[in-house]
Amino acid sequence: MNPKRHLTQKNLVEDGVRLMATEKERRPVSSFILIAVQVCLGLGAVFGGGGLMLNPSGQLIGMPVSLIQDSVFGNFFIPGLILFLVLGLLPLWVAWGLATRRSFSVVRFMNIYPAMNTAWTFSLYVGFAVIIWIMVEMFIIQEVALVHMVYAAVGIAIQVLTLLPAVQRYYASSPEV
Repeated sequence: MNPKRHLTQKNLVEDGVRLMATEKERRPVSSFILIAVQVCLGLGAVFGGGGLMLNPSGQLIGMPVSLIQDSVFGNFFIPGLILFLVLGLLPLWVAWGLATRRSFSVVRFMNIYPAMNTAWTFSLYVGFAVIIWIMVEMFIIQEVALVHMVYAAVGIAIQVLTLLPAVQRYYASSPEV
């Protein structure tokens, strides 16, 4: 390597490792939006699910237990726990993984897209989880409200943002060196 050559991330080739400042290296704006949506979803579900677990009658967050009287749940504790874990902590973990581009080896076996970062794959899973949660909720309470449409749109937005080509390129796993 020529010592006079200015070493940049664009042209550094050393010991067989090539680092490139390509399109993949620049975080697309859509990735920032995806992370923000995951964080907002996660925080809302942590507080909502936490409120339902703290007070399973639903009174703490203004939900009458009559909403689920015809379901398998006697109170809101189990739905609150699912909300807290699946739509609260999971999206926050995914947002952290997307922000840091960390690939989580502990859940790699659940990554159905091995060429992609696990946080990216789990972002898709979160989108599906939101849509399924809303569909099941509407089925249980036998009502459709504006909030259901908003959260269905959030689930679809997560899917769309995750599947945008720029986001896919940015989170494509690097080959092992």
